[in-house]
Amino acid sequence: MKLIEGFDSNYRYILVAARRARQLQSGAPPVVDTSSRKPCRIAQDEIRAGKVKWEIPETRSARRAGQRDAGQGAGPGLGAIVDFVNV
Repeated sequence: MKLIEGFDSNYRYILVAARRARQLQSGAPPVVDTSSRKPCRIAQDEIRAGKVKWEIPETRSARRAGQRDAGQGAGPGLGAIVDFVNV
């Protein structure tokens, strides 16, 4: 399977599309014009149009290393796998 442009893996693409589809199911308005009514397809169309911005949040190990440098204890568990930026 070919990688989607802008993604480091097909798995991450699926995670981003699934999370955006959940937002659409919860009432978020689509940001592209599409003939589809299915949230998964709308999310894919938005990603292909470049309208969905996402980032990889800081990992637990990186957070711990930063806390050790600052002299703090262990932080909370691993957060989200992807975070949206201004959707």
